[in-house]
Amino acid sequence: MKLTIELDRELDGRWIAGVPELNVLLYGDSRQDAIQRAQSAAREIVLDRIAHGELPPDSADAVFDTAA
Repeated sequence: MKLTIELDRELDGRWIAGVPELNVLLYGDSRQDAIQRAQSAAREIVLDRIAHGELPPDSADAVFDTAA
């Protein structure tokens, strides 16, 4: 499963990281913080969906592509 992390920056300096395939949107204090938070949340969502039979087990091996 390939997931995209889209990044943007607010006027106040906070970073926003989104994973559109999962409807995830998170803030971080830095670019890297936002990426890590998005990856962590995406992994949890994928694992939950696998546990509920909504995704196949091999989805746990998600690969992230970061788009600026």
